[in-house]
Amino acid sequence: MKPPIFEYASPSTIAEAVSLLASRDGNAKVISGGQSLMPMLAFRLASPELLVDLKQLKDLNTIIIRDDGVRLGAKVRWCDIESDKRLDRSHPLLAEAIKHVAHYQVRNRGTVGGSLAHADPSAEMPGVTLTCDGLMTIVGSRGMRIEKASDFFIGPLTTSLEPDEIITEVHLPSWPADRRWAFREFARRKGDFAMAGVALFYDLDQENRAVDAHIGVIGVSDCPIRLTAAEAALNGNALTEETFSAVVAAAKGSIDPPSDIHASGAYRRALLGTLLGRGLHQSASRGETNASPI
Repeated sequence: MKPPIFEYASPSTIAEAVSLLASRDGNAKVISGGQSLMPMLAFRLASPELLVDLKQLKDLNTIIIRDDGVRLGAKVRWCDIESDKRLDRSHPLLAEAIKHVAHYQVRNRGTVGGSLAHADPSAEMPGVTLTCDGLMTIVGSRGMRIEKASDFFIGPLTTSLEPDEIITEVHLPSWPADRRWAFREFARRKGDFAMAGVALFYDLDQENRAVDAHIGVIGVSDCPIRLTAAEAALNGNALTEETFSAVVAAAKGSIDPPSDIHASGAYRRALLGTLLGRGLHQSASRGETNASPI
């Protein structure tokens, strides 16, 4: 199919972009990489009067790594993350997750801000951002605001963004060098959207017990979610088979995945349990540990 007729603008400043969005009373869309929006236009799932292209906004392309964490400009592409080897140490969970994003061609165009704003329930970046307590800087007609990922994702393809707002940056908090982590997902074909996926991390206390556990999942709900019951089952416990079995059971008991043409809800629940179990074992094997053998 062909996209609907629309006007096009390429502003040179964020203020100009916000003004253009505000001028159309909700009938304008931001375009950056276009990997989600262009197919939606082609199928006429979106019919904006105006496309506001961010290609001239050069200050949204940076990856900044500081003591307080990693800051990604909204126009940072997946290939930019892949090629920045600093992230292998500064945020290995992010670096690993991006390897699962679509295909090579898409990773050359797709952007961080576009993925967050599109909010596909199976997408990796929303899942990582939620799991890591990410913060998004958002600019609109009423000024700038900082939004927690836990408040940003509302439902399938639905966020707290107002029609005149643009994501400019996402901040992922600092990452301790000895943190245990894993990212696992499963898709029918490499590069397809995940049927289920899990991102997890935790630290160890002096007795080698898990603390500050974070477990986020994608593909099993209408938006990325944190599994607080599974986190509670991991926190304060040693890295043993008994602990991991309890975590997986808590996870499977706290989700109600949808059924569709790709898989039933029961299959997705079982798949998530398998991925989580493998991720927990993988995380336990990272670095030196005196935890009980598993």
